[in-house]
Amino acid sequence: MISFPSLVRSLFTFTLMFLGGCGVSSFLITPVSSSSTLEETTVQAGSGFLPPKVVIIEVEGMLANSRSGGLLQPQENKLSLFTQQMDKAAADPAVKAVVLRINSPGGTVTCSDTMYQMVKKFRQTTRKPIIADTQEVTASGAYYVACGCDKIIAHPTSVVGSIGVIFQTFEVSGAMAKLGITSNAVASGPYKEMGSPFKKLEPDERALMQQMVDEYYARFLTVVTTNRHIDSANLKEATDGRVFSGEKAAEIGLVDQVGLLDDAIAVAKDMGNAPSAQVVMYKRPYGYSGSIYSSDSIQPPRSDVMKLEIPAADDLMPTGFYYLWQP
Repeated sequence: MISFPSLVRSLFTFTLMFLGGCGVSSFLITPVSSSSTLEETTVQAGSGFLPPKVVIIEVEGMLANSRSGGLLQPQENKLSLFTQQMDKAAADPAVKAVVLRINSPGGTVTCSDTMYQMVKKFRQTTRKPIIADTQEVTASGAYYVACGCDKIIAHPTSVVGSIGVIFQTFEVSGAMAKLGITSNAVASGPYKEMGSPFKKLEPDERALMQQMVDEYYARFLTVVTTNRHIDSANLKEATDGRVFSGEKAAEIGLVDQVGLLDDAIAVAKDMGNAPSAQVVMYKRPYGYSGSIYSSDSIQPPRSDVMKLEIPAADDLMPTGFYYLWQP
């Protein structure tokens, strides 16, 4: 006879193996706070009494106006978090400059453009400089956001560029036909189903989608040419969708200089006239709230609950228009 404690342990082990897949998984269990407010953390000390501040704000992962987070993990809307962080930096008179630490392949057209507009508005209303610092990847929509900054500092080996637009969709009608499955939609017009995975994209539909892609690309191109000084001889190469190393990006004008995060911070201190500044970050233990892009549908957990982080594959992207590098 199997004892009840042994049965519980067996079920728990089986559940972890199922959730983690067939391979060996590792788990990190950490306590989380019940607070959803932004907390300021000093990551590099300044000098003097009450030194001014340079804020590092992260721009990481897929940029989308939607919640992200895995099973039993905190869910965060990156646009909402970015909004709140920028507002906090703008409202604090001690903040003299901001560094956007970017590590992202881009994201949706609208989220990328919204974040870019926030950066431009921040600069215009506060007169505080913003420096973009590229980490592993600053591509497509993430580069779009960086174009709103005063300067872009790229790590020599960063992946930079991928200026362009992609309409992401897929088609399963052939596979469905082999299985004897059909999809029947009642639509209000001939183009209502355009881009549906359940039907072939017809030539006239493709032409309409191409028009929208071209429109969004023209907007991206305007952002680049307005904010960056790229020689006309390099413009076509720089904006045809390819990616570059940080070194090459500096050569053709996509970024201002190569350097490390410390160099970006030094530039921010110099432009903010704050050589003695401390460097801070804004962190939230769990959840998201406090901006117009937030949602209160997810409540933070109790502080006595343990969070189990399980590695998971990226979700399939929904159909849509993206400023995204997806090799």
